[in-house]
Amino acid sequence: MIERLVRHFYERVREDPLIGPVFAARIGEWEPHLQRMFAFWSSVALMSGEYHGSPMEKHLPLPVDAGHFDRWLALFEAAAREICPPIAADHFLERARRIAQSLEMGIAAGQGVLLGRDERFRRTGS
Repeated sequence: MIERLVRHFYERVREDPLIGPVFAARIGEWEPHLQRMFAFWSSVALMSGEYHGSPMEKHLPLPVDAGHFDRWLALFEAAAREICPPIAADHFLERARRIAQSLEMGIAAGQGVLLGRDERFRRTGS
């Protein structure tokens, strides 16, 4: 189910006009990335310990803000609702929301912006 979810989600990501270009600029070969994401989501959802990496480090230099994370979550939710039984989709989405919030806060801090409660990171001109 994780592999189906991840593949379906990234098919949508690659077609998306907002976040697709962010991924396309950084991922030359999709299959190795998908394999890492299978391990990542297995670790996040099932606590399998399969993923060994630093997601924050990979995301800090990205030119993204709250709007990108909102779109990422919307695409992920749509994919999860299509692929997973409701209880599994809810489980994935709860974790995805935490991950998005953490990455957004980290990226903001990396730009010298400390977000307060319920604040979102918006890049200048966004």
